[in-house]
Amino acid sequence: MGKKLGIVAICLLLFYASTSAGQVFDLGVVTLLGPCKGAIEINLQGTLQAPSNVASFNVKTFGFLFNVSTVSLCQVVEFLMAKDKWRGQKIIVLKSTATKHFLSHYNFKNFNHHEILLQALLHLMMFDFVTNSIVRDIKSKDSKFFHINVMGCKNLQIQHVTITAPGDSPNTDGIHIGRSSKITITNANIGTGDDCISIGDGTQDVTANQVTCGPGHGISVGSLGRYQNEQPVSGIRVIGGTLSSTKNGVRIKTWPSSHPGSASDMHFENIIMNNVANPILIDQGYCPNNQCSNKSPSKVKISNVSFKNIRGTSSTKEAVKLICSSSVPCQQVVVADIDLVYKGAGGSTTSTCVNVKPTILGKQNPPACTSKQ
Repeated sequence: MGKKLGIVAICLLLFYASTSAGQVFDLGVVTLLGPCKGAIEINLQGTLQAPSNVASFNVKTFGFLFNVSTVSLCQVVEFLMAKDKWRGQKIIVLKSTATKHFLSHYNFKNFNHHEILLQALLHLMMFDFVTNSIVRDIKSKDSKFFHINVMGCKNLQIQHVTITAPGDSPNTDGIHIGRSSKITITNANIGTGDDCISIGDGTQDVTANQVTCGPGHGISVGSLGRYQNEQPVSGIRVIGGTLSSTKNGVRIKTWPSSHPGSASDMHFENIIMNNVANPILIDQGYCPNNQCSNKSPSKVKISNVSFKNIRGTSSTKEAVKLICSSSVPCQQVVVADIDLVYKGAGGSTTSTCVNVKPTILGKQNPPACTSKQ
């Protein structure tokens, strides 16, 4: 079930939606295709709800797929998916060994005793090669995969979005950004079962300002290095915001035995942690569910990173954990003005540094770590 809309159809959609504030609409897929000669504003004042039957879909996205040059999406009350009727259903069960080579490029998860190709699950919103655009004042609820997927975009602003999914729902990243540049995320409220924000390869000049995150896995750069020909990541800034009861805080993650790559000019500052595990983390041995080989260290070079004015409480004693690669040790890492208190019993917070010699500035709680080679 899906629709592809040109400019005329978009205008009709806007007219219809503007007269239907507060109503609920069952929706399949709407694809907005360019090129467009002028700016487009989509103002929806209702709730868009996915069908509860998995068999209704033969596509990867519920909601909107944008592939236009200039678009403004605003005032959507909610994008909904029927959580209870979807949980645990088999989407794709992999049985044929003939497909393994093709499918090896995808991310797998064992879910409810069935191996599922997660990319077959549904995004709520995809922005592919969109430029000079704004997304604001929308709510996304219970996506089956990424809520907002940004790919190949330039100069995209995401403002005042609210994203919710259960804390145990796998791979439901709030906002995933890949191979894009000049992306800003402002005043987002994200609670989900995976990264609140995840930044993939080829991404440059991203600013996340005043993001509230939790539950979830924190705000992550990566994972990087798993695939060949990944592009460098640079110019990442996470400024302000609060993380609460997340499995990680601010994190950079790369795979061991990885392909070469680089991530640089990444800065995290003025952030509050409330009962967060691993509040500050560089993990160059990232290997979820033992899906990788540990025969050699990561080849992703990490440099010019700072963690400044990060404070609050940690649910793990090890609050600062900088585990870098022995093959390409981290360089130009700054840790400044850190105050993280352990919430549990049995001592105060600690820090660990491996294959990195950070520059230490200001207050340090936990005490600054020394490098281990």
